[in-house]
Amino acid sequence: MLNNRSRLDWCLSKEDRLKRIPANHLKSKEHIEKAKHNLLATDYNIKGGFNDWAVSQAYYAMYHGLLAILYMFGYESRNHECTISAVEHLIETKNLELDIKDVAFIRTTEQMKLQDAKSLREEFQYGTKTDVNKEILNNLVKRAKEIVEKIEVTLGND
Repeated sequence: MLNNRSRLDWCLSKEDRLKRIPANHLKSKEHIEKAKHNLLATDYNIKGGFNDWAVSQAYYAMYHGLLAILYMFGYESRNHECTISAVEHLIETKNLELDIKDVAFIRTTEQMKLQDAKSLREEFQYGTKTDVNKEILNNLVKRAKEIVEKIEVTLGND
Protein backbone atom coordinates (compact mmCIF):
# COMPACT_ATOMS: atom_id res chain seq x y z
CA MET A 1 0.00 0.00 0.00
CA LEU A 2 1.36 3.41 -0.90
CA ASN A 3 1.89 5.90 1.89
CA ASN A 4 -0.22 9.05 1.85
CA ARG A 5 2.52 11.24 0.33
CA SER A 6 2.94 8.77 -2.55
CA ARG A 7 -0.82 8.53 -3.01
CA LEU A 8 -1.09 12.31 -2.97
CA ASP A 9 1.66 12.62 -5.60
CA TRP A 10 -0.15 10.00 -7.74
CA CYS A 11 -3.41 11.91 -7.35
CA LEU A 12 -1.81 15.22 -8.30
CA SER A 13 -0.17 13.69 -11.39
CA LYS A 14 -3.47 13.95 -13.32
CA GLU A 15 -5.83 16.90 -13.00
CA ASP A 16 -8.89 14.69 -13.39
CA ARG A 17 -8.04 13.21 -9.97
CA LEU A 18 -6.81 16.07 -7.80
CA LYS A 19 -5.40 19.50 -8.54
CA ARG A 20 -4.08 22.50 -6.67
CA ILE A 21 -6.24 25.62 -6.85
CA PRO A 22 -6.40 28.84 -4.87
CA ALA A 23 -8.10 28.26 -1.51
CA ASN A 24 -11.83 28.80 -1.96
CA HIS A 25 -13.67 29.56 1.28
CA LEU A 26 -17.02 29.96 -0.51
CA LYS A 27 -16.80 26.49 -2.10
CA SER A 28 -15.73 25.10 1.28
CA LYS A 29 -18.82 26.56 2.92
CA GLU A 30 -21.04 25.32 0.08
CA HIS A 31 -19.76 21.77 0.59
CA ILE A 32 -20.50 21.97 4.33
CA GLU A 33 -24.03 23.07 3.44
CA LYS A 34 -24.32 20.16 1.00
CA ALA A 35 -23.09 17.80 3.74
CA LYS A 36 -25.82 19.04 6.08
CA HIS A 37 -28.37 18.75 3.27
CA ASN A 38 -27.33 15.12 2.79
CA LEU A 39 -27.73 14.47 6.53
CA LEU A 40 -31.31 15.75 6.29
CA ALA A 41 -31.86 13.47 3.29
CA THR A 42 -30.47 10.58 5.34
CA ASP A 43 -33.09 11.13 8.03
CA TYR A 44 -35.81 11.61 5.41
CA ASN A 45 -34.92 8.35 3.68
CA ILE A 46 -34.88 6.43 6.96
CA LYS A 47 -38.33 7.76 7.87
CA GLY A 48 -39.57 6.77 4.42
CA GLY A 49 -38.17 3.24 4.65
CA PHE A 50 -35.36 3.78 2.13
CA ASN A 51 -32.53 2.66 4.38
CA ASP A 52 -30.34 1.62 1.45
CA TRP A 53 -30.39 5.19 0.15
CA ALA A 54 -29.83 6.53 3.64
CA VAL A 55 -26.48 4.72 3.61
CA SER A 56 -25.45 6.56 0.45
CA GLN A 57 -26.63 9.90 1.79
CA ALA A 58 -24.69 9.44 5.04
CA TYR A 59 -21.55 8.58 3.09
CA TYR A 60 -21.96 11.60 0.81
CA ALA A 61 -22.53 13.87 3.80
CA MET A 62 -19.09 12.90 5.09
CA TYR A 63 -17.56 13.04 1.62
CA HIS A 64 -18.78 16.61 1.08
CA GLY A 65 -17.22 17.44 4.45
CA LEU A 66 -13.91 16.18 3.09
CA LEU A 67 -14.37 18.25 -0.06
CA ALA A 68 -14.97 21.29 2.14
CA ILE A 69 -11.58 20.66 3.76
CA LEU A 70 -9.85 20.39 0.40
CA TYR A 71 -11.31 23.63 -0.94
CA MET A 72 -10.18 25.40 2.24
CA PHE A 73 -6.64 24.11 1.67
CA GLY A 74 -6.53 24.81 -2.06
CA TYR A 75 -7.37 21.48 -3.66
CA GLU A 76 -10.12 20.33 -6.00
CA SER A 77 -10.82 16.60 -6.20
CA ARG A 78 -12.78 14.46 -8.63
CA ASN A 79 -11.76 11.13 -7.14
CA HIS A 80 -12.96 9.62 -3.86
CA GLU A 81 -9.68 7.87 -3.09
CA CYS A 82 -7.71 11.05 -3.79
CA THR A 83 -10.03 13.13 -1.63
CA ILE A 84 -9.53 10.80 1.31
CA SER A 85 -5.76 10.52 0.75
CA ALA A 86 -5.34 14.29 0.53
CA VAL A 87 -7.21 14.82 3.81
CA GLU A 88 -5.17 12.08 5.48
CA HIS A 89 -2.00 13.81 4.26
CA LEU A 90 -3.17 17.14 5.69
CA ILE A 91 -3.76 15.46 9.06
CA GLU A 92 -0.44 13.60 9.04
CA THR A 93 1.51 16.77 8.18
CA LYS A 94 -0.23 18.60 11.04
CA ASN A 95 -1.93 21.08 8.71
CA LEU A 96 -5.35 19.91 9.85
CA GLU A 97 -6.53 19.04 13.33
CA LEU A 98 -8.97 16.24 12.68
CA ASP A 99 -8.96 12.69 14.01
CA ILE A 100 -7.48 10.29 11.48
CA LYS A 101 -9.92 7.66 12.81
CA ASP A 102 -12.81 9.70 11.43
CA VAL A 103 -11.25 9.67 7.98
CA ALA A 104 -10.47 5.97 8.32
CA PHE A 105 -14.18 5.39 8.97
CA ILE A 106 -14.95 6.94 5.59
CA ARG A 107 -12.17 5.20 3.66
CA THR A 108 -12.60 1.84 1.99
CA THR A 109 -10.26 -0.54 3.74
CA GLU A 110 -8.49 -3.43 2.09
CA GLN A 111 -10.53 -5.75 4.30
CA MET A 112 -13.81 -4.13 3.13
CA LYS A 113 -15.09 -4.13 6.70
CA LEU A 114 -18.85 -3.79 6.98
CA GLN A 115 -18.62 -0.76 9.27
CA ASP A 116 -16.61 1.16 6.65
CA ALA A 117 -18.83 3.90 5.22
CA LYS A 118 -17.59 3.76 1.63
CA SER A 119 -17.95 -0.03 1.54
CA LEU A 120 -21.48 0.21 2.87
CA ARG A 121 -22.35 2.88 0.34
CA GLU A 122 -21.01 0.76 -2.51
CA GLU A 123 -22.83 -2.34 -1.26
CA PHE A 124 -26.21 -0.62 -1.10
CA GLN A 125 -25.84 1.73 -4.05
CA TYR A 126 -24.61 -0.86 -6.54
CA GLY A 127 -26.12 -4.01 -5.03
CA THR A 128 -29.71 -5.18 -4.89
CA LYS A 129 -30.19 -5.32 -1.13
CA THR A 130 -32.51 -2.74 0.41
CA ASP A 131 -32.60 -3.96 4.01
CA VAL A 132 -29.89 -2.49 6.24
CA ASN A 133 -29.03 -3.77 9.70
CA LYS A 134 -30.51 -1.16 12.07
CA GLU A 135 -27.49 -1.14 14.39
CA ILE A 136 -25.09 -0.59 11.50
CA LEU A 137 -27.33 2.11 10.00
CA ASN A 138 -27.74 3.91 13.32
CA ASN A 139 -23.98 3.85 13.90
CA LEU A 140 -23.31 5.13 10.38
CA VAL A 141 -25.76 8.02 10.74
CA LYS A 142 -24.48 8.92 14.20
CA ARG A 143 -20.86 8.93 13.02
CA ALA A 144 -21.73 10.88 9.86
CA LYS A 145 -23.37 13.62 11.92
CA GLU A 146 -20.41 13.73 14.32
CA ILE A 147 -17.84 13.87 11.51
CA VAL A 148 -19.64 16.61 9.57
CA GLU A 149 -19.96 18.66 12.76
CA LYS A 150 -16.26 18.19 13.57
CA ILE A 151 -15.28 19.30 10.08
CA GLU A 152 -17.55 22.33 10.25
CA VAL A 153 -16.10 23.38 13.61
CA THR A 154 -12.53 22.69 12.49
CA LEU A 155 -12.96 24.88 9.39
CA GLY A 156 -14.85 27.57 11.26
CA ASN A 157 -17.88 27.24 8.95
CA ASP A 158 -20.40 27.11 11.79
